[in-house]
Amino acid sequence: MGVAMKRRPSSEVTAAWIRLMRIRGRVLDAVELDLKKAGFPPLAWYDALLELSRAPSGEMRPVELEKQMLIPQYSTSRLIERLVDEGLAVRRECKIDKRGQFVEITEAGRELQKKMWSAYSAAIEKHVGSKLSDADAVRLCGLLDRLGCSCDEAQAGVASDGAPAR
Repeated sequence: MGVAMKRRPSSEVTAAWIRLMRIRGRVLDAVELDLKKAGFPPLAWYDALLELSRAPSGEMRPVELEKQMLIPQYSTSRLIERLVDEGLAVRRECKIDKRGQFVEITEAGRELQKKMWSAYSAAIEKHVGSKLSDADAVRLCGLLDRLGCSCDEAQAGVASDGAPAR
């Protein structure tokens, strides 16, 4: 197996872990509910459309899309199928490797992603921004960075589509 741990987490570290896991689920659930109330599809759709819109030529291989997504997507092929069925993306054969394929965002997909951002950004503000000052957010990013999460990209600003840089 692996190297045996020499010490166990303190009760404080364990409590932090529990809070981190609980709040992640609660905030994601609340954001999903806000999107649903606004008449939008799930957050994973926004996430996939955002990544496709940021890709060169608006296209990615499915495996690249899965790696880039902010929210883990265990059934990326099913998500892509839904996006294609709704006319938000199209599948294309790779010209170089005929076995490979790309997923490309459509104009309808770009429009939906931009519309969803208004509800998504409001949900981020409601469930996170309204509870933290900017200084708190910077401190939280610093703590998360120590755990291996990089908030440096997010601090670089906001993309032209209004979506947060990652």
